[in-house]
Amino acid sequence: MGGSLALSLKKLDFIEKIVGSDHNKQHQEQALELGLVSKIIDFEEVKNYDVIFLAIPVDGVISALYRLTEVDESTTIIDLGSTKSKIVSSIPPSIRKNFIAAHPMTGTENFGPQAAIENLYTDQVVVLCDLEDSGKVQQQVSRKIFKALEMRKYFMGANEHDRHAAFISHMPHAISYSIANTVMKQENKHNILALAAGGFRSMSRLAKSSPNMWEDIFRQNKSNLLEAIELFEGELQMLKKSIKDDEWNEVNKTMNDGYKLHDILD
Repeated sequence: MGGSLALSLKKLDFIEKIVGSDHNKQHQEQALELGLVSKIIDFEEVKNYDVIFLAIPVDGVISALYRLTEVDESTTIIDLGSTKSKIVSSIPPSIRKNFIAAHPMTGTENFGPQAAIENLYTDQVVVLCDLEDSGKVQQQVSRKIFKALEMRKYFMGANEHDRHAAFISHMPHAISYSIANTVMKQENKHNILALAAGGFRSMSRLAKSSPNMWEDIFRQNKSNLLEAIELFEGELQMLKKSIKDDEWNEVNKTMNDGYKLHDILD
């Protein structure tokens, strides 16, 4: 997310300089080699810049905020995390006006500087949460940046965001990991995977995502994720029962109901 963002920000004429900070030495070297940033700085230096993007795991966002309490009142801090409620409730009061809670609804299953791709953010949705609690300057800065990135802005509360994200992002990741584990636990998994075509690859693709990052997301959005999983389990159980009882008309109806999703998405 951070590397792709840097590639897009470099194209904007009002951005003077992009620097980066990362505790991973290999990532530092890769970011410089790929030209994502002009230099690597210590995290303590981050507070000297006008706009700070936190493209890090969601637990790390909370920790980082407590190290940024001395930023100037005009500084804009934008986090790109996949959860919002716990992050927003953890913001130190002294920098609440500085903070923008953003979630770009884009990305890939890959991570690290080498996963950076051009135009990742173009024409994608960015959700801005509780924007009214941010300062006027910070609102203007964030709107300007996301508009320049050609993103479509949606506004909602942090709690509403987390419930929605549980269904369209967090639960699918949980299912993808489970699908992968189901196959990996079979004695003849190599023979099974030799047959893997588009369907399996599409459904298991998300299992390539960083386990450390997604553990944090699952933890922070636990209640919403559990609700989404339980509702999914209910749907799967009904389909399972219809198949078991040879109720093929009901199986067909269930699949037709699901098919209608793409009338909305498309």
